[in-house]
Amino acid sequence: MAKAAKKSKKPVVAMIEFSRSRDIPFNRIHLSKDNVRETDVEAGLDDLTHDIDRREDIVQGLNVRAILDADGNETGDFETPAGGRRHRAIARLVAAGRFPEDGLVPCLVKKANAKTSAVDDSFAENMWRLALHPLDQFRAFKRMFDDGMTREEIADAYRTTPRYITQRMRLASVSPRLLEVYARNGMPLAMLEAFTVNPDHARQEQVWEAAQRSYNVQPWQVRQFLTETTVPTDDKRVLFVGVEAYEQAGGAMLRDLFSENDGGWLEDVALLDRLVSEKLKTIADEIAAEGWKWVSVDIDPPYGHDHSLRVMTGAAVDLTDNERAAREALREEYDRLEAEYSEADELPDEIDQRLGEIEAALEAFEQRPVIYDPDEIARGGVFVSIDRDGELIVRRGYIRPEDEAPIDAEGREVDGASDPVGTDAGIVGNVQRAVITIGGQSAEPEEDDEEDVIKPLPERLVTELTAHRTLALRDAVGANPQVAMTALLHKLVRDTFQRTGTSGASLQASVNHVFFREQGKDLGETSYAKSIAQRHEDWKADLPADEDALWDWLTALDDASRLALLAHCVSYGVNALYERPNPYSGNGVSQSGLDRRMAEADRLARATGLDMVEVGFRPTVENYLGRVTKPRILAAVREGAGERAAQLIDHLKKGDMAKEAERLLADSGWLPEPLRLVEQDEPATSGEGDEALPAFLADDDEPSDDEDEVLHVVAAE
Repeated sequence: MAKAAKKSKKPVVAMIEFSRSRDIPFNRIHLSKDNVRETDVEAGLDDLTHDIDRREDIVQGLNVRAILDADGNETGDFETPAGGRRHRAIARLVAAGRFPEDGLVPCLVKKANAKTSAVDDSFAENMWRLALHPLDQFRAFKRMFDDGMTREEIADAYRTTPRYITQRMRLASVSPRLLEVYARNGMPLAMLEAFTVNPDHARQEQVWEAAQRSYNVQPWQVRQFLTETTVPTDDKRVLFVGVEAYEQAGGAMLRDLFSENDGGWLEDVALLDRLVSEKLKTIADEIAAEGWKWVSVDIDPPYGHDHSLRVMTGAAVDLTDNERAAREALREEYDRLEAEYSEADELPDEIDQRLGEIEAALEAFEQRPVIYDPDEIARGGVFVSIDRDGELIVRRGYIRPEDEAPIDAEGREVDGASDPVGTDAGIVGNVQRAVITIGGQSAEPEEDDEEDVIKPLPERLVTELTAHRTLALRDAVGANPQVAMTALLHKLVRDTFQRTGTSGASLQASVNHVFFREQGKDLGETSYAKSIAQRHEDWKADLPADEDALWDWLTALDDASRLALLAHCVSYGVNALYERPNPYSGNGVSQSGLDRRMAEADRLARATGLDMVEVGFRPTVENYLGRVTKPRILAAVREGAGERAAQLIDHLKKGDMAKEAERLLADSGWLPEPLRLVEQDEPATSGEGDEALPAFLADDDEPSDDEDEVLHVVAAE
């Protein structure tokens, strides 16, 4: 019989037996000399004591060993080699009367046959302790908040500030995908903080993907990407109206909890602009009550907006005796403080602040109100704007050329020849009603006109459109030496042989640079404006610095370069700008002069082959469509994109209609009337005589018998 195979015996493994826990009176537990924490043992004890006190419990018991007598018997007392900080914290609570001296403390009592020493236990407890990952801290604060604790309670519990808790909870709210990247150390904490400015997870992930494809993207760039459609709180518009007013109006904010100045961004730009306009309108109404003919409000006044305007002279209001005394007292205080601290390397903060306050107060004394002649006020106007710090700027006392009083042959003003109020302003009783414009647009509320009447274009809009054409013509002439030479020769021959006046000519041989007092915000960004500026800078870089050397330099130029430079210089004399005709000589341009200017501008456009569509002009809400009536918008779409396109938008409100029209006309090649090239057999004006108007300014209604109404119908809208 076969013998059964013997089974191999497995080695017997000794099973682990843990030490037991028990509650021990605190007065029987003592600090152990074997505790390895010997440096700065009091560090953090305030926080630990506070935590035990507020929860009225300990999270982890003490690790103790029985104290033996000389014979090796237990004495009933214990020492704690691991848990010395907890022991010290409990001792503080005992001293404060918050815990009884013999109160029971949960302890892990080391077994008698322990294999490790007390030093080993103490070292192991501190060595293998792992701090939380910061992400776990963020999430823990969020969970406590969700469970009902307030930010203040959490902050008090963990000895920090509510702001710190808010910051950490905001970090926990970042896209889970980005939190996972942070958990794998794929981005630094500063980068994660940057993503908190925008709560949109999809946008956060989009920006992170873009950052991965870029080199060395910094947190400030991430903030910029996440807030690119918003307005920062340091924008002058925000400083002007205030964040509080914006939020009270229902505006949403993006906050940067990690910036030193608690910065943020305003999301509702349209609401912000409305609040700014409303506040400026209120201020403009108060100024208008002073009797001015016009008040021009513009957050960013265009360059040269006051060019060619006469500055009114007035008398500053004298200081009162009390004001003089206050001013002298401030000067004496300033001199005394300066002398007292003249030897100091650095002024104390309070002294530096006081000197600044005195300087501001003295400056205020210098800014005295000015009294103007009432007759001048009736002709003059005021510019209202905002500086970079959001402070209001009011500049009174400017008179436009067309508002100047007519002068007779002997240089005296002609009484009654011109109403100083003009046709832009109304009269209510004996008080002039000023024309208030904000950003070039009438401040009066615009009705959503449902009539099918195509009203005349606003005069300012025509001026802005012809500013585009003027710059485009300058660029075209500057790039065409042959046309420039012909234009210059034409002007010189006419002046030499015909002795015609220069009023209204589209080319001034003296090259008088025409500034655009009224211009759209997009003018400086056009291709033709940039082309002129670049050409000018290129020539400027080549010109000799010494004016005496200019002749020799010009003489040495080859013919092609001379012609190119001539064309550039001549182009600066091009003026195709529409402006209101003035029937009185000496101020502005006459109707016949304006007609000649426009006709010559068309001739230059034909000679250079200028096409405003080809050079990049497109009708937009800002430069045209948002500035005209609904019938004009529909007429433009009908003409540029067809009847079907016009029917698709004819039910919309004006704002939405203008936006859709911009999209429909973008690639249609359609141009507003002032930018079109008038055919040689097409009349440039309507009506007869010197009061004739361009067709796009003439009213479609029956002409009035009153010449003044015909002349000023341009302001009907």
